[in-house]
Amino acid sequence: MSRELARRIAFTIGALLLFRLGTQIPVAGVAVHGGFAANKIAPLSIFSLSLFPYLTAAILVQLVAVVWRRLRALERSGEAGRRKLARITLILTLLLATFQAFGIASTMRQMPGLVVHPGDWFVLSATVSLVGGVFVLIWLSEQITRRGIGNGLALVLTVSIVASLPSDVATLLTQLRRGAISGNVLVSNAVFLIVVVALIVFVERARRNVPVQFAARRVGERSLPSRSAVLPLKINSAGYLLPVTVAPWAISLPVIFAGFIFGADDGSWVETISAHLQFGEKAHIVFGSIAVFALAFVYTAFVIDPDHAAESLARQGGVIPGVTPGEATASYLDRVVSLTTVIGASYLTALSLIPEVFLAYGNALVYKMGGGAALIVVCTILDLQTQVREVSLTNPGGVRR
Repeated sequence: MSRELARRIAFTIGALLLFRLGTQIPVAGVAVHGGFAANKIAPLSIFSLSLFPYLTAAILVQLVAVVWRRLRALERSGEAGRRKLARITLILTLLLATFQAFGIASTMRQMPGLVVHPGDWFVLSATVSLVGGVFVLIWLSEQITRRGIGNGLALVLTVSIVASLPSDVATLLTQLRRGAISGNVLVSNAVFLIVVVALIVFVERARRNVPVQFAARRVGERSLPSRSAVLPLKINSAGYLLPVTVAPWAISLPVIFAGFIFGADDGSWVETISAHLQFGEKAHIVFGSIAVFALAFVYTAFVIDPDHAAESLARQGGVIPGVTPGEATASYLDRVVSLTTVIGASYLTALSLIPEVFLAYGNALVYKMGGGAALIVVCTILDLQTQVREVSLTNPGGVRR
């Protein structure tokens, strides 16, 4: 192991330990012990909002960029343009996080025994603490990506998922000893999880290779011969973070807004809709499917632009055999990307809805890790494996970059 790789791994571990420490720090003013409400809910830490406001803001900015060419051009204008996009994303993150944190703090204040001094000062301090926690996590994730190893956002989410596994395993063993579940059910669920992991690995590594032929050309004093290559298009170009993690927010945010505007008293239409959109309900399955499928298309449209790809190929003297350069190439790539996106979006939708479908039909999984969580964990590990290999090859003698 090179010194550079060891340094990056040590930094990543230290940053993730700092994150886990933060999850144990409760919001000031919350009665962690004692009180009926305090015993019924999990302790609210400063990192309770996690990175979801930031991920939601990112997908919203990318959605606008797909339909607004000026914002799309900003993303392609170099480092300065990307910094402006990042600033817009952070401003939107602040708004979303403040809205959710204020809602949580206001709800907590009304729960008896949960807050020591349930006044306006608690709502303000809790809101600031929760919003600050989001931005600390964003900064920590960026540091991991820049100075550590792997995708910082994905690693933070993965650690959050994996941290609950020991208690889940202990609960399963307790249920097994008490006879609440049978050994056959446990084994069948384990086999199902293994199949899901194998499917994730297969699809995430799957590519649709578009053949490209480059003509012979001169570059300065050099003559480049004709050559064949491929343009690899991932089956799941939308990635493994945004569609799966943002879809629940896309469903819940309109209801939360409606509750603030119209009220969510017992018997109101907002409360009725909210009840039908709970996890496991058929309406949640339907709208969740639509949300994941649509977000997969939105993010793919942001990542892959057939017109831009066709222009890039034309500048480099590349042609797709049997396809005329220019507009015809863009149309061909658009058809190929659309087909792969349908497959990838269907795959993401199926994974994200696995636990809900089982629950809706009375066969709830005996473990908490659903398809979406498994997707994040497996893809993060695959990404880590790739980056470890790249750093090892780049720094064979431990030379710092």
